Amino acid sequence: MHVSSLSPWQARLRKISSWACLFGLIALASTLIDPAYLDPAHHKFILLIGAVGLWRYSNAFIHYLRGMYFLHWHFPGLRSRVDAMGKDALPSHMYMVVTSFRIPAETTYKVYRSVFEELMAIEVPSTVIASIVERGDEDFIRQILQEVDGGEGRIQLVVVRARGTGKRDGLAHAFRALSRRMPTSDAVVGVVDGDTIMLPGCIEKAVKVFAALPNVGGVTTNEFCVVEGGRLIKEWHTMRFVQRHINMCSMALSHRVLTLTGRLSFFRAEVMIDPDFIKDVEADFLEHWRLGKFQFLTGDDKSSWFSLMRGGWDTYYVPDSHTLTVEHPPEGNFFTATRTLMYRWYGNSLRQNFRATKELGLRRLGLFASYVLYDQRVSMWTCLAGLTGSLLAGLLFGIQYLLVYLFWILVSRTLVTLTFFLTRHPVDPLYPFVLYYNQIVGSVMKVYSMFHMDQQSWTRQKTTLNNQLNLDVRMNRWTSKVAWLSSIAIFFGVISALLQLTQR
Repeated sequence: MHVSSLSPWQARLRKISSWACLFGLIALASTLIDPAYLDPAHHKFILLIGAVGLWRYSNAFIHYLRGMYFLHWHFPGLRSRVDAMGKDALPSHMYMVVTSFRIPAETTYKVYRSVFEELMAIEVPSTVIASIVERGDEDFIRQILQEVDGGEGRIQLVVVRARGTGKRDGLAHAFRALSRRMPTSDAVVGVVDGDTIMLPGCIEKAVKVFAALPNVGGVTTNEFCVVEGGRLIKEWHTMRFVQRHINMCSMALSHRVLTLTGRLSFFRAEVMIDPDFIKDVEADFLEHWRLGKFQFLTGDDKSSWFSLMRGGWDTYYVPDSHTLTVEHPPEGNFFTATRTLMYRWYGNSLRQNFRATKELGLRRLGLFASYVLYDQRVSMWTCLAGLTGSLLAGLLFGIQYLLVYLFWILVSRTLVTLTFFLTRHPVDPLYPFVLYYNQIVGSVMKVYSMFHMDQQSWTRQKTTLNNQLNLDVRMNRWTSKVAWLSSIAIFFGVISALLQLTQR
């Protein structure tokens, strides 16, 4: 969901033309393929239906089926039960923690106004805890509250001044301010970023779910986005939100959503005031066999998820609770911006991945969530296998191998894109291309991040770990490069060996 300057009929005409161009490109690509390479009886057909390909597509298909079952059948049943409870499903008190740092004034206005309007709509006692850095933000927020509340005093505002040393510190200060207010056990706390706008009904639909799911400690919501940038970066972001939606629905079926998104998530108040939870969010660490102990700089949403899971709570996804995220790419160049974001996102995911499987284990995670986490470590390599094998085969055995691969990518990613129409998210003809870009470049960034887990930064605040170049740090960086390059060499060796086997 993003704003367009085109009129409705112009946008519709452009989309129809784009879809026509996409299918025309597929038809053109098919004329470049030697039919012998598409014959199942031909030994070269192994490039299309190899075991790795079947494994990857079956995983995606399982996620999709689980997600659509949850979205169209399972969750509507839960929503009906919750709606039947009426106001009894609402919490006794609603708290909202909002963190803001270097957010444009226009976005800040929209975010806080949406928070105040949503709290006014649910008609329960409400408190907003604003974690800010600049004094000017405080005056601005109070002005917005006055506009919405009209002086009625139905919403209490608590302002917490953070030091600007990172989002984790800001959250920890806000959580301690929440603890001092001693919320009751049936109160609910929402944590929202300063660039996330709530759409109508967002809070009510999310918080009522807690009444029907007593073992759920935290839920996250369905995100759409407005992107500041060109069309390519817009479609890349919206495509990622479609993928996120499918995966969240799939994991929610097991009550094991693997992250409580920092943009907006809701928690039971008793969870938020737990000193261990606050400590996990404020200063989280990872013990690595080679890199030693180092601090999580970003990824506060991963820390909150881990703290909940360790405490025995389940996590859930509310697909009909909608938010609108204002995305500000860190760079103007598409390739630089996407690589920067993926490096941060995937680094956080991998750091969390290794800790979760080690410390939580199969019994706490469950079979499907455990499989998904282990599969994340393998998929970064298997996603690169097709491209690498096709490039090598094209160089060694003929260009047709590469043409067949490119044709298959175009067809398969278009088919995947068509399945997105059932997700209730926007779908664009550019998706097949940004899907493939995200797969390949994302896999490269995951491989790099896996061997450089101690290197991290926050794109907005440009905060980095203060690692002085002592002997231990120099050794870690050297061993990281050696391990990374060695893994790449082994990968190319395995692909080359498999290619030789297909030619026998």
